[in-house]
Amino acid sequence: MANIKSAKKRILVNRTKADRNKAIRSGVKTAMKKVFAAVDANDKAAAQTALLEATATIDKAASKGVYHANNASRKVSRLAKAVNKMA
Repeated sequence: MANIKSAKKRILVNRTKADRNKAIRSGVKTAMKKVFAAVDANDKAAAQTALLEATATIDKAASKGVYHANNASRKVSRLAKAVNKMA
């Protein structure tokens, strides 16, 4: 355990940020699962609405710095590709 006051504060701040990032990542994963579930169910309308929500969630995570811009772009691209492949 740290003895210096500033080091103690850094530990607390880092823990808070890690918890926040974990929650945001979890939200992105949930949004992506909803899109893939709709694609698997072959429900085009639900897939498109889920895609819009997932895209917004992923973009917000990227803007907060939780995901790198290229990583977020790749996730959105994969989701869009899956939805567009539907008959």
